[in-house]
Amino acid sequence: MDVAPAPGTLPYYEDVSPGTGALPPRAWWSVSDARRLNLGGAWRFRLSATAEAEDASFARPGFDASHWDVLPVPSHWPLQGYGRPAYTNVRYPFPVDPPHVPTENPTGDHLRAFDLPDDWPGGAAVLRFEGVDSCARVWLNGEELGTFKGSRLPVEFEVGERLRPRGNVLAVRVHQWSSGSYLEDQDMWWLPGIFREVTLIERPEGAVCDVFVHCGYDHATGLGTLRVDCTPGGTLTVPELGLDIPTGAPVIVPVEPWSAELPRLYDAELATEGERVPLRIGFRTVAVEDGVLKVNGRRILFRGVNRHEFDPDHGRVPDQETMRRDLLLMKQHNVNAVRTSHYPPHPAFLDLCDELGLWVVDECDLETHGFEEVGWRGNPVDDERWTPALLDRAARMVERDKNHPSVVMWSLGNECGTGSGLSAMAAWIRRRDPARPIHYEGDLSCRDVDVYSRMYADHAECELIGRREEPPQADPEADARRRNMPFLLCEYAHAMGNGPGGLSEYQRIFETYERCQGGFVWEWIDHGLRHRTADGTAYFAYGGDFGEELHDGNFVCDGLLFPDRTPSPGLLEFKKVVQPVRIEGDAERGLVTVTNLHDVADLSGLAFGWVREEEGVRTDHGRFEVPALGPGESARLELPLMPREVTAGAEAWWTVRAVLAEDTAWAPAGHEVAWAQFAARKRQGGRVRRGAPHPARRAEGGVVVLGPGTFDAASGRLKYLGGSLVSGPELDVWRAPIDNDRGMDWYPQGQLEPKWRALGLHRMRRRVVRVSVGGDVLTVATRIAPAASDLGLRVLHSWTAAGDRLTLQVRVEPEGDWTLPLPRLGLRMGVCPTLDRVRWYGGGPGEAYPDTRAASRIGRYEAGVEELQTPYVRPQENGARADVRWAELRRTDGSGLRVDGAPPFWLTARPWTTEALDAAAHTHELTRGDMLWLHLDHALHGVGSHACGPEVLPEFRLTAAPAAFGFTFTVLRPAPEESL
Repeated sequence: MDVAPAPGTLPYYEDVSPGTGALPPRAWWSVSDARRLNLGGAWRFRLSATAEAEDASFARPGFDASHWDVLPVPSHWPLQGYGRPAYTNVRYPFPVDPPHVPTENPTGDHLRAFDLPDDWPGGAAVLRFEGVDSCARVWLNGEELGTFKGSRLPVEFEVGERLRPRGNVLAVRVHQWSSGSYLEDQDMWWLPGIFREVTLIERPEGAVCDVFVHCGYDHATGLGTLRVDCTPGGTLTVPELGLDIPTGAPVIVPVEPWSAELPRLYDAELATEGERVPLRIGFRTVAVEDGVLKVNGRRILFRGVNRHEFDPDHGRVPDQETMRRDLLLMKQHNVNAVRTSHYPPHPAFLDLCDELGLWVVDECDLETHGFEEVGWRGNPVDDERWTPALLDRAARMVERDKNHPSVVMWSLGNECGTGSGLSAMAAWIRRRDPARPIHYEGDLSCRDVDVYSRMYADHAECELIGRREEPPQADPEADARRRNMPFLLCEYAHAMGNGPGGLSEYQRIFETYERCQGGFVWEWIDHGLRHRTADGTAYFAYGGDFGEELHDGNFVCDGLLFPDRTPSPGLLEFKKVVQPVRIEGDAERGLVTVTNLHDVADLSGLAFGWVREEEGVRTDHGRFEVPALGPGESARLELPLMPREVTAGAEAWWTVRAVLAEDTAWAPAGHEVAWAQFAARKRQGGRVRRGAPHPARRAEGGVVVLGPGTFDAASGRLKYLGGSLVSGPELDVWRAPIDNDRGMDWYPQGQLEPKWRALGLHRMRRRVVRVSVGGDVLTVATRIAPAASDLGLRVLHSWTAAGDRLTLQVRVEPEGDWTLPLPRLGLRMGVCPTLDRVRWYGGGPGEAYPDTRAASRIGRYEAGVEELQTPYVRPQENGARADVRWAELRRTDGSGLRVDGAPPFWLTARPWTTEALDAAAHTHELTRGDMLWLHLDHALHGVGSHACGPEVLPEFRLTAAPAAFGFTFTVLRPAPEESL
């Protein structure tokens, strides 16, 4: 019978305790010789609007649920058509009234009938839930097992005596809101449900109750220490080490250590009287020594990412294949570390980290960020009534994950303010596992931690911290303690939309200062949920797309991967910036310097080659023999001699690459790990073409004809080029604002979009000052300026023509006191939309901006216009190619337009206008127009990471200043398409 709580008491889902009935937490292992029964699959499901709408009769034997719906488990019910997802970053989507939750509390009743296999041995068994959001009450065959909270942590119940051979019924009531929700205010979708596996596990007499593998490595002697504690006792065998020892007995043996770069594991087996459990053991020691975090005696540098578990169709229900795919992508893009933001991941993910090699900061399922909105009043981490729940969460994380060598640090949680509850968690963890340092970012006193961690500290502050010269704290003792700690950025380089910028400058700091040990980009993947329009067009939805009362828009889309796991330009930039080999060229002296930036590995696993190109065309290639340099070591290599037969005036480049010499577990041989490019010979001038100058002449119809160009005589605008209709080119300063232009209020000077709009840069007006025809030159003087302002830009266009070419020289002079940077400075031009193949010589293959151009290399490239678009979940400025010398736009018959720039320019080609891009909220709202729009930019403003981080660095701000640049336009006649 379901009994209502007594007056004055709270229902279990509002009680601050962690729950009732559960077994003590223990280590996780994926397989053993004990039987397991997966209870996932089709469950009967009923959704109620409140926690008390239905009684508990559904859990009684014989209850008829045949009329209920069917729901897959694991899953989130809002993604199965029951209710709707909701996204908030900081704010709780319910009143802050702890521990109470709204009466409107979606509650899902789940039923699963199952039979035991015929050979199920009987006896003790446990029912294990890997993850249920946010509170559950469980019955088996009508008997209540207990209740639990802690959504992303496991819980087990003893059920052996309650099992039947046939007709078992498991009933689970899940509440979306509970007191536990106050502890789970992570920046993510609110998605209730049984979202991880449910498993029945046999527990034979004498089975393993728990196991703790203690491993260490002495880098001075090469010896490993091993002790395996087990309840009950048993034996441990490690065949490769010749070990067959009792549990609890310490041994010291020569071993190869485990690291993220060389993830050496030893297969072992733990045997007790009732169970055999395979183990994979990695020997490594983590320590903070002399203010530096070291593993196996070596300083490590985190080239890390924050990773939420996410799938665009299933939410926090990634399968094994998706988890492995994530890790392969990380390794292939030089990521070496993961912070499990902001909860322990699926336990199988850590097995993969052990196997493939990543440093892991394992974070507890704890965040109370929404209390910041009320001045941290009532914050559970500073209220002793909540401490048992905090300790329960810490224990369930540590006990589950303690045997993973990849876990090198425990994190208490995220954005919880400060309080005694965090101190209690830290003290418990130190007693249970003193071999790992403790992390927490939110307390500048660093009283409970072993590392100094910050979020989004800008470059200048990081430099001060690196020199241990950061501003002092009021407490001298706490200040001295913090200054002696290693420093890491647990979140930096916010990867929302176009960006993040400034990665190279951060990496220089990490590599310069021993104390600065890297960081974790926020974050790994955009959390866009796949959605469809009425006509079936797919797009990715974000906050507000599901009618949320409160939401934080597309702030949930801030990853290095798009929701479908396609790498973004930001990931490619990150890969280049953090590459573990530095390659520096000196063409004048004919030398290349190679430096090993790995923490542990030498360079024996890499092969090095070089390519020489002229004007983007390969002229020679070969290999380098590079010694097996150890970490930090360098070698100088000689470049081959340049040939005497070179093209006069041609631009030549060297590209040096480091690739995998052999297949690895994460990439095949030939996979590129690092590269560098440097000029062998600078281009002396632009492309030289013959042809007599054409005079400019006025013609009937109010036009001026100049070579292949026809201009409006009154406005000076180019109307036709080679007989084809064009629009422009005209000076343009506006871009569809990127997420980083919107900025955050803790860096108000960087909030550029509202300032740009207030100034009117998105609505500039053009005034024709004069149009003059003189000899071979058409001169057009204009002034562009926004309404209600005396600021302006004077622009002088000087047009000439020779042969089949039309050349434009542009001079720009700002007028007035420009205090804001410009979004861009260049020409916008509309051309025929059938010119949909683009071939260019310059930077590529992907997009680049002034502070995100490390991954752009000079070459010849070709792509369709659609391929040049970067599909950010919220449309914004994208797709620029850097350092373009020339570009050709062609139709299928080979006809088209060529643009040469002097100096090199930024090229962007779009099938829609900037205005359409600016207005669109989702990708499906962008449709092709009746022109193809070219942006031929002399300069661009940087992108930064100001959506949640520093503004654009000063060297990448586009200040309004005098500028001069030019372009030559050539009409291309039909011809067979050239190959690259």
